[in-house]
Amino acid sequence: MDPLHTLLNLVIPPSGLSFLALVWPTLAFTNVFQWLLTTLFPEEVVRKVVLITGASSGIGEQIAYEYAKRGARLALVARRENLLQQVAHNAKKQGAADVRYIVADVSREEDCKRLVEETINYYGRLDHLVNNAGLTHSFLFEDASDAAGFFEVMNVTFWGALYPTYYALPHLRKTRGKILVNDSVAAWLPFPRMSVYNAAKAALLNLYDTLRVEIGTEIGITIAMPGWIESEMTKGKFATDEGDLTLQRDVHVGPFPVEYAEECAKAMVSGVLKGRRYVIVPFWYSVFLLYRLLAPELLEWSYRLLFVAKAPGSDTPPSKILLETTPAKEAFYPETIRKSE
Repeated sequence: MDPLHTLLNLVIPPSGLSFLALVWPTLAFTNVFQWLLTTLFPEEVVRKVVLITGASSGIGEQIAYEYAKRGARLALVARRENLLQQVAHNAKKQGAADVRYIVADVSREEDCKRLVEETINYYGRLDHLVNNAGLTHSFLFEDASDAAGFFEVMNVTFWGALYPTYYALPHLRKTRGKILVNDSVAAWLPFPRMSVYNAAKAALLNLYDTLRVEIGTEIGITIAMPGWIESEMTKGKFATDEGDLTLQRDVHVGPFPVEYAEECAKAMVSGVLKGRRYVIVPFWYSVFLLYRLLAPELLEWSYRLLFVAKAPGSDTPPSKILLETTPAKEAFYPETIRKSE
């Protein structure tokens, strides 16, 4: 190692910590004051235009209803027209000033360009972009027969947020708008059987953190990081290693509490209206950030034991056995997930 870096290794860590200790009290006071101000006076979105991807079910559907209750004008995006029509109808009944739905596949760049253009052509502006669409898989990395499933997950989960953001940014600048990103605690928790999904969510976290630096305060960015939430994903909808969709129950979640989609959407929309940088839902997941930093071996060991290891004399992981032999499913899962249909 050259002498310069040897010197910096000795000087930077202690001086950096000293500087942090010096500025942190002022920064903390400023953040608390801003938190109180935005809590008391959140943004009003009456007749503002909100574009929501993945709006046909789950968290995206409930986000649409939260904005609808506040009188926003909505542009709802998903691939399934019949479900979009129903969500649009419900949103109108709940108070949306206007609702338009757009059938599109966010994994396709041309579709993302079109959905932004259609929103602007119809409403003339864009105030909030909600990147909600996502897709995960349910197999170990080395068990994949080919990479098709990985591409499908990355295309929907990562590129499906990047493309709309790219085409929406010029319009959001004009209105000093906001971006709400449905990321995941999987961005920093090593959930097994979801390696590429975790990577896509980590990429989203870094993308939008970096955009904050590039854009400054012109556009607000809220990164929501839900844990296990009632959705098609927790109901068992996954990408196969061949890139198709399948239904597999209880593979990922295991004996962990699953939050209702409605409660998650409330926290996410409340967070973006108050200008929060991050929203973790449920909040108790935030303790695992400390584990990730201070005890990563413990996270690796516990997840491997629950989801990867096989029970003696069985090919079933302990997480599945716990669900089948204890009341965990009835205690922790919403009814929509417990149903077999």
